Formats: sequence, C-alpha cells, structure tokens
Amino acid sequence: MGESDRAIIALQKLFSIPYEGALATSAPVTPALLRLDPMFDPLRNDPRFQKLASETEPKGKQ
Repeated sequence: MGESDRAIIALQKLFSIPYEGALATSAPVTPALLRLDPMFDPLRNDPRFQKLASETEPKGKQ
C-alpha cells in the first residue's frame, strides 16, 4: 500500500512477540512466510525486509 516503513516496523514488532505454539489462535509470521507469500512482494527489495526474511527463526521462539 506504499507504506513500506510502517510495514517493516510492524513486521519487526511481530517478530519480537513469542509464538505460543499449537494453541495459538493465529499462525505466526515467520521468515519462511515472508520469503514465500506474494503479499510481501512490494517489500522484497527493502534491505530491512531482506534481513527479516533471512532469519532462521523468529525472535522469541524457544
């Protein structure tokens, strides 16, 4: 939607929240999801997005 700065900030915040496993009500945002979901295509050239998508596991995952 043309607001890549806000989108990156929101993704960084989501990555900082621990995922609660199988009992969670929604699926987590993961680096794999960022790499595969076409919804994120507009952000792919942003170096901050590339860094998030290249992480091996979201922060907070145990």
